[in-house]
Amino acid sequence: MQLTIRHETRYIYTAPLAYTIQQLHMTPRKEPQQQVQSWHLNVPGHVHAYTDAFGNLSHMMTMDTQHRGLDIVASGIVETTAPLKGRVPNGDALSPLLFTAPTRLTEATPGILELAASCLPDGRAQSRDLMSLAEHIFGAVKYQSGATAVTTTASDALALGQGVCQDHAHLFLACCHAHGIPARYVSGYIDPEDSDHAASHAWVDAWVEDKDYHGWISIDVTHARLMTDAYCRLAIGRDYDGAAPIRGVRRGGGIESMEVTVDISTR
Repeated sequence: MQLTIRHETRYIYTAPLAYTIQQLHMTPRKEPQQQVQSWHLNVPGHVHAYTDAFGNLSHMMTMDTQHRGLDIVASGIVETTAPLKGRVPNGDALSPLLFTAPTRLTEATPGILELAASCLPDGRAQSRDLMSLAEHIFGAVKYQSGATAVTTTASDALALGQGVCQDHAHLFLACCHAHGIPARYVSGYIDPEDSDHAASHAWVDAWVEDKDYHGWISIDVTHARLMTDAYCRLAIGRDYDGAAPIRGVRRGGGIESMEVTVDISTR
């Protein structure tokens, strides 16, 4: 599948800013199942490109002159293929055990432990176990846009019974980590087709030990399905904080408003 993507983020402030720094994960990862045909990042200020500790293609943007807004646009074409049974190669040197440590957003609580125990064995899992967990989370936390924020923890989303894709991903990670199963957060894009879910998306990779395969499989918890060629991967991390498309801090600016538009077409 060929995905044509345009992602625009616009920040507007009620007062001038003296300084802004933003970390950007807005360039698709180099992976066997996705080939970047063209990609352009239009960013103001000073931009430094680098590869972060998780192998994500990243940029650091800084503006140290007075400004009242920011407009960041990423666009391009990515050719994708569907990984067999959702299996994505472990093409980096990182140990899967790096992705067993809980974070502030994925700490286990009694409710999470109960949910995990209903689906997962201790220390290892097969694909059917992980898909069962995704289906349980899909049933326990209804998709509701605007119900949570980027600071919402997995336990908060479970208690609320509502959330968005990042909450589904965090809850899945928390359950896996509680049983010592490596699992990591994935940010990227999805062809929304007829769905009302946002084209900017989050899902997970989890480490399986099937009879014929030991390695990562990629699971969209929000749709309780394996990753297909409708997905473009931007970044991986331990949680949203490590893989968010845009994160930053500012000095000044007053009240901030943000508008995000993601358009995806396929052929």
